[in-house]
Order: sequence, then structure tokens, then C-alpha cells
Amino acid sequence: MFEIFTQLRWQDALDIGIIAFVVYRLIHMIRGTRAMQMIIGLVVVLLAYVSSQMLGLFTLNWMLDNFLGSIILVIIVIFQSDIRRALTQVGAAPLFGGAERIERGQLLEEITKAVVALAGNRIGGLIVLDRDVGLNEYIEVGTRLDARVSKELIESVFIPHSPMHDGALVIQKGRAAAARCFLPLSVDPNLSKALGTRHRAAIGLTEETDAVAIVISEEQGKISLVVGGKVIQDLDGSQLHSSLQGLFSS
Repeated sequence: MFEIFTQLRWQDALDIGIIAFVVYRLIHMIRGTRAMQMIIGLVVVLLAYVSSQMLGLFTLNWMLDNFLGSIILVIIVIFQSDIRRALTQVGAAPLFGGAERIERGQLLEEITKAVVALAGNRIGGLIVLDRDVGLNEYIEVGTRLDARVSKELIESVFIPHSPMHDGALVIQKGRAAAARCFLPLSVDPNLSKALGTRHRAAIGLTEETDAVAIVISEEQGKISLVVGGKVIQDLDGSQLHSSLQGLFSS
């Protein structure tokens, strides 16, 4: 075993280091995104393929063999937006570290204060907070901010007649990632007709991801929290803050 290390050249060590760094960066870029979930699905398919060979399940093995024969094309089609995003990040993002973030408790406090202020002034708004599933595909179509979250920032985004007033403010990884983001509307036919576009967008997004959405109604100045496609309406500031703390306590 020690002979392996004695025969190791500095070029080999450099080679291993580069590969390890590339793998680390790839995992870092896709972690928390739907791409990560799809990769896990592909791993399950590969395990099923190996198991079908070992157990002699010929029909299943034939189907998976044909599927895996075109796996490169499948990966390119499925991950085309993620591949494009990753290549963009290689040139744009720093190799190490990250931008300034605020502590989670302070983050929730700033959001709550801003939401209460907006509701008090009957200014509509839609704020989205990420959890495990990334929201990059929605951030890309919005106006990039990459700013520190504060009450003042949130209020300035939703000022009436502001260029960023329409759409959602997306907060990802503790940063205000983008404003004016357009979200998928829910097509649930059972939704109340009293729910407006912001509520339907919040429901649509939370049906597809594990994100949390906060909706401020400009007509009535009411606050709603949307999680998993379910709407909790008529919250006050303390109720909103407690709910957010419960959702982000883990």
C-alpha cells in the first residue's frame, strides 16, 4: 500500500486535487435545486438496472438498457437550464466564500417588520423564501439584486409605480436574490375566486417547490402565508413571525 504513495507524482496529486475541487463545485451549485432531486432519481434508475441484471428481470433490464443508452441526451435535455446556469456561475461567482448574509432570526424580523408596514399602508407585495429546493429558474427571469435583506429594501421594492413593484421578491440563502420575479399560477379549479393573482402565484410556486410565500393584499391590507399550496390568511405581525420561526427552526 505504501508503494502507491511512493510512486505518486506531484502531477497525480494536482490531478486528484483538481477533480475533487470540480466535483465539490458541481455539488455546491446543484445542491438544493430540483436538479439534485433528478440526479437522485437517475441514481435510483441505475440501481434498478444493476438489480435487474443480478435478479434476471429481463424485460425490466431491456427497458432500462434502452433508456440508459440515450442517457447523455436525456441529461442534456432535462438539465439544459441548469447547465447554462452553472456555466454562467463559473465565470461570475467567486470560487470561495460568499456575499454578506444576516443571521436567520434577524432576517425573519426584518421581513416581518416590512410586511406589517406594507400591510398597514395597503401596499401589495409577494415575498418568497427558499428552503431546500432552489429557486434559480425564477430568479433568472427577474431583476437581480443580490442584496442584504432589510425592512427598507423590501419596502422600496414594493413602492407603488416602482419598476419592481409587480412580481415577487425572492429571498434565497439569506439574501434578496431578485425582484420582479414571475411565478407559475396555480391551476387548481377549487381555489376561491376571492384569491387574486398574487395568491394564485404563491400557491402555484409552493405547489411545485418547498418555498414559503408571504402575500400582502393591497385591497384589504391583509397578510397571508402560503406553504405547500395551502393559504393561511389574516395573520398579524406576531402570528406571521411565529409561523416563520416554526418553518425555519430546523
